[in-house]
Amino acid sequence: MAMKKFLTETEVMDLIPNRYPIIYIDYVDEIESGKKIIATKNVTINEDFFQGHFPGNPVMPGALIVETLAQAGSILILKSEEFAGHTAYIGGINKAKFRQKVVPGDTIKLSFEITKMKGSVGTADAIATVEGKICAQCEFTFIVGPK
Repeated sequence: MAMKKFLTETEVMDLIPNRYPIIYIDYVDEIESGKKIIATKNVTINEDFFQGHFPGNPVMPGALIVETLAQAGSILILKSEEFAGHTAYIGGINKAKFRQKVVPGDTIKLSFEITKMKGSVGTADAIATVEGKICAQCEFTFIVGPK
């Protein structure tokens, strides 16, 4: 039985400004409004970054895994009534750790959980996993501004 998607890729593009080649969320599994999101990125050999990272040994760059986590966070933030129609920006990335490679064929599950919010500035814990194993994690500071 297939799992129902909370948001499709088209619905994701209605929320965040990212477009090809830098939109990485395939769909959203679930959202706990204003608190937490779980989203999915299917990694394929067709990604343009694999042309140079690394030929013969394709590995998704860690910076792009962090970007994918940030996009999941943007969806969570901009899906809220308070910030609908705004844009979310990264204000800081702390404690970033990369624990295993992400390669073509992997499915990344992205978790972004808001831990503190004051006005239009907040912090969040973010974790990317492949088959239940952490491949990357960090803390974000984010700022929500006008579109």
